[in-house]
Amino acid sequence: MMSVGEVSREEGDASTQTYAWAPTPPPKRKRHLGLWIGAPAGVALAGVIAASLVLIAPGTAVAGVQVGGMTPGAAAAAIQAQLDRTAIELTGDGVDATLTGAQLGATVDARALADAAYSDHPMWKIGAWFSDTAHAQVTLDHDTAEAALRKAAPALFEDAKDATVTFDDKSEKYVVGEAENGAGVDLDTIATGLQDGFAAGKAAVPVAATQVPTDPAISTDTANKTAKQLNTLLDKVGFYVGDERTVPVDRAVAASWLIVSPRDGSFDITADASAIDKVVATLAKKVDRAPQNGTAITNTAGTVLRTDQQTLDGRKLGDTTGIAAAFASQLAAGDSVYKLKVDVDKATTTKISRYAVVDLSEQRAYFYQNGKLWNSYLVSTGAAGHATPTGHFTVFAHVPLQDMGCVPGYDYCTKNVPWVTYFAPDIGFHGTYWHHNFGHVMSHGCVNMPISTAKTIYDWAPEGMEVTVQP
Repeated sequence: MMSVGEVSREEGDASTQTYAWAPTPPPKRKRHLGLWIGAPAGVALAGVIAASLVLIAPGTAVAGVQVGGMTPGAAAAAIQAQLDRTAIELTGDGVDATLTGAQLGATVDARALADAAYSDHPMWKIGAWFSDTAHAQVTLDHDTAEAALRKAAPALFEDAKDATVTFDDKSEKYVVGEAENGAGVDLDTIATGLQDGFAAGKAAVPVAATQVPTDPAISTDTANKTAKQLNTLLDKVGFYVGDERTVPVDRAVAASWLIVSPRDGSFDITADASAIDKVVATLAKKVDRAPQNGTAITNTAGTVLRTDQQTLDGRKLGDTTGIAAAFASQLAAGDSVYKLKVDVDKATTTKISRYAVVDLSEQRAYFYQNGKLWNSYLVSTGAAGHATPTGHFTVFAHVPLQDMGCVPGYDYCTKNVPWVTYFAPDIGFHGTYWHHNFGHVMSHGCVNMPISTAKTIYDWAPEGMEVTVQP
């Protein structure tokens, strides 16, 4: 704005006055002192509010650690740091050592404890301030703690002795060396002492070093079970064709294949395939064979009474590649029966039926094979008063030499009667050395024969063969 002012003009009439516009004076400024004072206070208040949303309430403690006013992350670090510093002072005969929680591998779940402290006691929650101390469970790392204690107090430790399993050459069996307990420090006592000191917020606490027995890694019971398993392997070890143990393996040889190693409280069993391969190289000579036809003796119904010639199929061993490695795997798994693959050439069995007829009227014995007369011989059967019984009988016993009679109740005694083939009670074919009157009744009921003939029938007639005695 402009204002009206006076201006004198010298030109013209000096008394004449003129007027012009002039600038308006600036207005007076207002002072805002309250705003400058209030802004910092507002910022501070906002900071307090924000902090209350992320900090743990004052007076909050975890074990012996005050965590009020800390973030959960800072609280977790403080909890573990305090545990690391907390120490135990070992006491006892000849023991003088101090170990910290850090040296003992002590830990707590610090992060979970800190998060729980914040969750239950946030700073913004006034009613949660100055709460009871939270419990923190201390855990020791077994290996770290034992190593530290062994170094600090070696006199308290004695190593346990593991059970062993070894092959004994004399007995050809696996035998067990028994386990022995050792000694060490009771880690539960150490953990409890450290726990108490940590909870109380103490820098160090005395703990009596308590010695306790320690178990071996491998017990005698475990070794016994392993030895039994191995000896069972040796009982059956071999190369089989079907159910036949065609190539048995010597127990000591098989034991030389096996490697028994302690591991994780037990034993690992492995086998050396290269050692097995040396035996595999010899298998063909022991397995391969030509077929062998057999002979079986039957009764007239076809029931096999005796095998005179065993029937054996021919066989030829197939490709042996991979047998050693496969058998090594089987042995490690506890199976010592290796089934070989062979090509089979079938053999045949010839069946021969046999039976005998003794004709009392002819004093002759007839022997038949497959329904045809095989041979006949003059004999001497029972004389008067000792008649040979008639009927159908079966051979039930063979006695190479015996006395006949010679006991109370018999009216005769004949010593050393050879080649007796019994087919009825007290009645049989047998050799006769006391007479040669064959073709006539002479005996006490048996069928007398020349000694050589009796031996032939002894060998020819199996148990179960039918014998008919006819008038």
